[in-house]
Amino acid sequence: MADDELVHAHHPSPNWNERAGAISMVVLHYTEMEHEAALARLTDPAAEVSAHYLISEAGEVTQLVAEDKRAWHAGASFWRGYRDVNSTSIGIELTHPGHAGGYRPFASAQIDALVPLLARIVKAHDIPRANVVGHSDVAPTRKIDPGELFPWDRLAEYRLCLPRPEKLELGDPFQNDGAFMLALERFGYDITDSHKVVEAFQRRWRPERIDGIVDGEIRAILFQLLLDRDQGRTR
Repeated sequence: MADDELVHAHHPSPNWNERAGAISMVVLHYTEMEHEAALARLTDPAAEVSAHYLISEAGEVTQLVAEDKRAWHAGASFWRGYRDVNSTSIGIELTHPGHAGGYRPFASAQIDALVPLLARIVKAHDIPRANVVGHSDVAPTRKIDPGELFPWDRLAEYRLCLPRPEKLELGDPFQNDGAFMLALERFGYDITDSHKVVEAFQRRWRPERIDGIVDGEIRAILFQLLLDRDQGRTR
């Protein structure tokens, strides 16, 4: 692992193998455990899990796996046609108690450390903003992290992820829920479980209400996201 001024420590994990694809994504996670426990698990060969980076709530960045290697962070997952998300992504774990441990806003120092690290990764690998996602986006049937309190808007300010559409120019164009689901798949999601994937979409794009129900607002948000992408306003 190369030296990087944004990395405070190296703690190599044995849990990696060679990639089967080019890097085109970043997946953000929370640990749902304390920092030292997370570090121990991510470097335990028996656990068979890892990530490229772990960021503490105090903002300390630890590199666990070299970026050119395939870390084992996403599990069974899917995004924009890719089922081996581990081969095409860089995984970043954020120390956080998660929903099971008392869900709360993410620490400012942690996000302050994430922003420049993510900016460097996105630039180095030419990663589209649409491919900076949460674990819940790529594994909606299994995961809900980093959750509804994650500050996506902060990342969007630096053009590190897509912003939530502010103007819903054409409203709700979908004639029924089936058309919405097909559009959701086109945007990138695995739609195998319709309720769970709608929750995942809401968690990312309309976090103030997560009920798994397709309504006019989320249909309009999805349509605007697709319209912006197809017209070249986002990447």
